[in-house]
Amino acid sequence: MNDQRLEFNRRDCVKTAGPITGAAVISVPPLIDARDAPPSRVSMNILINGKPCSFTVDPRMTLLDLLRERIGLTGTKKGCDHGQCGACTVLVNGRRINSCLSLALTNDGETITTIEGLAVGDQLHPLQTAFIECDGLQCGYCTPGQICSAAGLLREAAQERTELTDDEIREQMSGNICRCGAYPGIVEAIHKVYRQSRGSDDSAAGRG
Repeated sequence: MNDQRLEFNRRDCVKTAGPITGAAVISVPPLIDARDAPPSRVSMNILINGKPCSFTVDPRMTLLDLLRERIGLTGTKKGCDHGQCGACTVLVNGRRINSCLSLALTNDGETITTIEGLAVGDQLHPLQTAFIECDGLQCGYCTPGQICSAAGLLREAAQERTELTDDEIREQMSGNICRCGAYPGIVEAIHKVYRQSRGSDDSAAGRG
């Protein structure tokens, strides 16, 4: 008796295997991914611009979204949302951070200052006044982050007794991008307030 060989070409194999594998896939119950389950909301307390606030938040919420969406402090801008442009800069315990990269919950119990909290009533912060006088803004979108970052920079310089030259200001402010190109006015405004804080109005003092 001669052996009969059963020959399969690729098309025959697909025709045969297709229904089998399809049935096998359909018969497998879907897996439940823990990442699809909604996270539990968590309570937090925070001091924002001198006002104590309490929230129940999604653990995934950023500080930027908390400020803008939950509190309505829209002066803090959402730019790149990747921590590259500095438009979302705020102060946490006096230290400048990118709020788009900081989870709201990690700031539980901290003191937050936004652009809205720099002025005292109708009296502008010296940096706000200097930015106006030195024309340190054009479209103004980056200005809140620039001013908050500058406030943090001046605080750091005072604590570390660092001499701020124009080059040092440019380096320390490099994380804040002005797409309009108002950099000369921004540097001038920061240096003006720096000189005032040191009791010197000499326009040439400390520049370099």
